[in-house]
Amino acid sequence: MVNELNTLESKIAQVVSLCASLRAENAQLKEQLAAAESSNKDLSDRMESARGRLEQIVRQLPETKARA
Repeated sequence: MVNELNTLESKIAQVVSLCASLRAENAQLKEQLAAAESSNKDLSDRMESARGRLEQIVRQLPETKARA
């Protein structure tokens, strides 16, 4: 009976340790996701800005006449 309780105690300690480890990993992954989402938004904003500048440049280009 004492051996069974010691085994159970050991397994419970392993589960608690694993749970703590997974919580820490989950927190780290949440931080990484937030950083990636922020970076993605910044890049999207920069692309939209570049697209706007390119469209403005294209509008300023003289039109060429097609040859028949």
